[in-house]
Amino acid sequence: MSSVPSTEMKPLNIALLTVSDTRGPEQDTSGQFLEDSVVETGHNLVARRILPDDVYLVRALISNWIADSQVHVVIITGGTGLLERDSTPEAVRPLLDKTVEGFGEEFRRLSAAEIGSSTVQSRAMAGMANHTVIFCLPGSTGACRTGWEGILNTQLDSRHGPCNFAALVQRKPDRPVHRLDEVIGDKAQA
Repeated sequence: MSSVPSTEMKPLNIALLTVSDTRGPEQDTSGQFLEDSVVETGHNLVARRILPDDVYLVRALISNWIADSQVHVVIITGGTGLLERDSTPEAVRPLLDKTVEGFGEEFRRLSAAEIGSSTVQSRAMAGMANHTVIFCLPGSTGACRTGWEGILNTQLDSRHGPCNFAALVQRKPDRPVHRLDEVIGDKAQA
């Protein structure tokens, strides 16, 4: 079990990323659903971005959020399918310290009630890196609703028992991310 439930809601700092080659802010209904859900449940939305389906752009942004002590949770929507450009899992996996196998399993179990055997094509996944939990959801609004209402809403709630992610992510070390170039720049030149 990951953590002991709290008696009070402890808001988490959450960053959202939509991975899409075709959606802009006006068409990003999945990202908007997630933003609304994060805010309505009392968490803090600290960043929201849209990036094209490019492994290296996604990896660079997620790496920055993982290093940022002010980001506890990253939720990514899109890029989890099987088309050539779908590369979110490939971008995220190398960054993880640990995988959360149960997330993808539970997502597909819940999703099967809605879309039947098509759920086998979902590559929804999650993991931990530097006390940051990263969730990768499919790009449809329905899939984001399934993931949020069926898993994330409770697992990000510090009051949920017998365990949740809140206590784990709130132990994140404070590092000077705003000085990242200064800190690693000198070491890279040595």
